[in-house]
Amino acid sequence: MKEKKIILLSCGPFEKEFLGKIVHSTGTEFNRHVIAEECYLDLEPFYNPGRRQYDGNKLLHYLPECTGREYDKLIGLFKVDLFIPILTFIFGQAILNQQTAIASVHRLRNELYGLKQDEELLLARTIKEVIHELGHTFGLIHCNTSRCVMRSSTYVEDIDQKGSSLCAKCRAIIEEVHK
Repeated sequence: MKEKKIILLSCGPFEKEFLGKIVHSTGTEFNRHVIAEECYLDLEPFYNPGRRQYDGNKLLHYLPECTGREYDKLIGLFKVDLFIPILTFIFGQAILNQQTAIASVHRLRNELYGLKQDEELLLARTIKEVIHELGHTFGLIHCNTSRCVMRSSTYVEDIDQKGSSLCAKCRAIIEEVHK
């Protein structure tokens, strides 16, 4: 039987310790082997000069080209500001019930909001966003449980208020569908 593996594709310079903590938390939450892999992707074709942001849809669909490894799920982690045409910005995006997702730390940083840099808070937010977007790849939609990581997040404060784990209902869906 093929091992169920998640690849965390580092699409930007991230510290190994930072990535290691995301890998550990993600692996624990989904009970999957997670590996971090570096990606050297020229982001210029994905840049929209009118918006001064990067097109999340295009990145999401291009991401599988960035690895030669087999995987069950793939998530790209970026440092750039992402958008999709119908939204001003996104923290991340996924293809529902498919293999691919993206997330960015750009809008998760306190400094963007005029607040003091906080690396622990950035890590906590990033873990939540990575798990949330991967949850969509497992077929989960937004959850109404207040502490569930699958709760919708329009603002960074929304991310801070939810937990980093799936609620019992969301976990049961994954366990039933993805045994």
